[in-house]
Amino acid sequence: MDAQNTKNLILAMVLSFLVLFGWTLLFPPPEISDQPGITENEPLDSLEKSDQDKLIPSVSESAVATLTASRVGINTKRLSGSIWLKGGRIDDLQLNDYKTSLMDEALEVTLLQKDYLIHYGWQDNSKITEKLDLPGPNTIWKLVSGTELTERTPIKLKWDNGKGLAFERVIEIDKNYMFKITQTVINSSNNSYQLQPYGVIQRNGRPDTIGFFILHEGVVEMSDKTLNEITYKKMTKEGILSSNKTEWAGFTDKYWMTTLIAEPGKFFNSKKEFNSDQNRYLIEMKLGTQEINPNSRGSITTFLFAGAKEVSTIKYYEKNLEIYNFIDSVDWGWFFFLTKPIFNLLEIFNNYIGNMGWSIILLTLFMKTLLLPLAYKSFVSMSKLKKLQPEMEKIKERAGDDRVKLQQEMMNLYKTQKVNPAAGCLPILLQIPIFFSLYKVLFVTIEMRHAPFIGWIKDLSAPDPTSFLNLFGLLPYSTPGPESIFGIISIGVYPILMGVTMWMQQKLNPTPTDKTQAMIFAWMPWIFMFMLGQFSSGLVIYWVANNTIQFIQQYLIMTSQGVRPDVFGNILDSIRSIKPDKDK
Repeated sequence: MDAQNTKNLILAMVLSFLVLFGWTLLFPPPEISDQPGITENEPLDSLEKSDQDKLIPSVSESAVATLTASRVGINTKRLSGSIWLKGGRIDDLQLNDYKTSLMDEALEVTLLQKDYLIHYGWQDNSKITEKLDLPGPNTIWKLVSGTELTERTPIKLKWDNGKGLAFERVIEIDKNYMFKITQTVINSSNNSYQLQPYGVIQRNGRPDTIGFFILHEGVVEMSDKTLNEITYKKMTKEGILSSNKTEWAGFTDKYWMTTLIAEPGKFFNSKKEFNSDQNRYLIEMKLGTQEINPNSRGSITTFLFAGAKEVSTIKYYEKNLEIYNFIDSVDWGWFFFLTKPIFNLLEIFNNYIGNMGWSIILLTLFMKTLLLPLAYKSFVSMSKLKKLQPEMEKIKERAGDDRVKLQQEMMNLYKTQKVNPAAGCLPILLQIPIFFSLYKVLFVTIEMRHAPFIGWIKDLSAPDPTSFLNLFGLLPYSTPGPESIFGIISIGVYPILMGVTMWMQQKLNPTPTDKTQAMIFAWMPWIFMFMLGQFSSGLVIYWVANNTIQFIQQYLIMTSQGVRPDVFGNILDSIRSIKPDKDK
């Protein structure tokens, strides 16, 4: 590789890196609440107010008991809410362990509400002309067992159609986020029926989404051993999408998820539908049709996950309920072969340290140790370049303004001394996918949400809250946030440390002889400082730790090669290299 190609390689690498981060900077994810989207739409049954009044009587002394009985409470350590006996709908669910913000008065995250709910029922597939009365989303069920749903006390609902068919529904819940739904039909008539059980997750209106290309929001399902991710936009465009041999399917937000799950070893047909007239998104689980003979019964058990996408909890369900690749409900992205092990390492470190910030630093040390052999070769090459600096200066003097001659002699020098000037690029190129993978992990995993480090860092998934614009809180006025166009210049302590450590790291190396390259490298630390200023503080902490460790590694390796880096001399050289020529 000649000098010109080397220059082009380095320049292209730097510019590509800048373009990638520039795109993220120009099109950042909008600031939204952690709450699932809530829109004001008509309720599930599209009832007129007069019809609703018939089901919910006006509150009076005699009606209080009836009104209270219309809902059954959900009360576990991690969940609270209620089930509406109308349809047996699970339409009220809060996550007790998660707040909407770090404010003391913040409320628990609400996952399910009137516009986001789950209901179950039966469909008639019998070959008879008589219309069969079956329980659906508007059926009023009777509570026959249990007073509230807890980890230890399931509830049983019952409804009789008055024509020989009775239906029971037993709802159980574990200590985390998994509901177990057992539906039973009891046939005391003289007829046989073919009945098909179903479950539906429904979202009325398109929920608020982050709309960031790095994150999938919408439908996520595992069908025929294949992961399918369907956006709301695609659902709106296609109308109806169907899959066979589905093991699980649901709606996923950034941190929360609702998922319909079959029993181990069983499958269902899934339908994803957008109803444009009613502005509704549906995921329907249809199980196999059952032949219910006279004086017999049939039942089916399914599961419902409704909660936070905690990786350890999802892994537990994947193993114990034999849910195929349930871990892929977390959006690991294209670099899953990096994001998964990176998160696993962070989780292992955090289990010992108990602090995700220090775990990120330990992960950085681990990765730098793993890549040390490559870094060693790179830094040895840089040391040889440093030793050749006097000879390179002589070549520059002999060549004068003849750039072709300069490049030819430089190339001959590299060949003679067996030095590859591009060797320093390899650690950087390897570092880029690791950096983006860590960015992905920090962005999508709930374990980083509201995870503190030390001092003022209370949330590793959020930007550094300090700003030099108000002297890091010493001046009594607020600064523009990430949502402001001026937020780019409102950078905190860790972004500044990142810029400084990146700049210091550069000064271990000789200043590029080409003025264009020298100028790019001179400005790069400060451009990155502002570009990454509004990224998650966990990512910036990683970058600071990475720069610091690499500085130490490079200094020690170069010193071992007989080259003691002249940091201050390189600083002066970099200043001289970006000055314009006097004759221009």
